[in-house]
Amino acid sequence: GNWLRTGDLGRLDEDRYIWVTGRAKDIIIRGGHNIDPQVIEETLMTHPAVALVAAVGKLDAHAGELPIAFVQLKPGASAAADELKEFARTRIPERAAAPVEVFVVDAMPLTGVGKIFRPDLRIRAAQHLFGEMAAAIATPEREASVNIDPHPVHGTLVTVTVSPGRDGRDRDVEQQLRAALDRFTYTYEICWRDASGTF
Repeated sequence: GNWLRTGDLGRLDEDRYIWVTGRAKDIIIRGGHNIDPQVIEETLMTHPAVALVAAVGKLDAHAGELPIAFVQLKPGASAAADELKEFARTRIPERAAAPVEVFVVDAMPLTGVGKIFRPDLRIRAAQHLFGEMAAAIATPEREASVNIDPHPVHGTLVTVTVSPGRDGRDRDVEQQLRAALDRFTYTYEICWRDASGTF
């Protein structure tokens, strides 16, 4: 018997039929838990307002990844992100698999064949995470913004742009940003914008 490693997850039924249930690379690894995004997606799809769902891992310095979900609502329907998060939490039996955040999006990114394009959602999740981190370190007169872009060598590059404020470039802020970003596997660079708005 020859085996073909396709990266799909599946199960074999008693009649020896293979059922494809998901993709190995889509598995969310939270601490020691392997979470199949389908568990989250199928649960949220039972909500009457939900049209499309994709669950992905959001990077986390402690757990590796945390499950989050992106949801597109049916036309004319409304549901708050917190309400959807609670809906999932009360229906998913494994506590580790409940999404820690739900984002309601206007339109899900789709591939040419109409499948949800997960890499785009992972980048959105990372953008949100690094954006929150930069905002926590920034001060009122020193703003920080984050861009995440594909990179030919590193795969993905995180660029944090900081406006220097009145005192110019701040080593403390830079060290804090580096300490926060070093906990992740992304390649990053920190740019300081000078007073005229250039780099």
